[in-house]
Amino acid sequence: MNTISPPPADFSPPPVANMAVHVVFTRILAVGSLLGLIALGLAWELWLAPLRPGGTWLAIKVLPLCLPLAGLLKNRMYTYRWVSLLVWLYFTEGVVRAWGDKWPSNLLAGIQVLLCVTLFVACALHVRLRLKDAKARGPLQEVA
Repeated sequence: MNTISPPPADFSPPPVANMAVHVVFTRILAVGSLLGLIALGLAWELWLAPLRPGGTWLAIKVLPLCLPLAGLLKNRMYTYRWVSLLVWLYFTEGVVRAWGDKWPSNLLAGIQVLLCVTLFVACALHVRLRLKDAKARGPLQEVA
């Protein structure tokens, strides 16, 4: 009889309690800035400064941002890596709209650019610090 064994313990993300403070901080910063981008995108296109009065379908641009939210909350390293690439699309949109739109859209676009840079830095630092922390702990202490 074939049974499926669970994956080795080293494939699961480390518990937050065992992680260094700076790694936890970058995780919170990444999740917070991603949630900020989602909230800003929805508020911007539906209430604050929509392209048409009453809101636009452009609010669906935040849907791709909702996909990595589960991975960031579950602390999956791969998600941090690809979010740091995805965020540049939103950065580009923010720069273009900050340069070409009128007030208040250009202010909202500036906030979007700031959130994008924060998300990128938080993801990049999280990956780097988490790998450094795991290397310092050693292979046996990573699991505990």
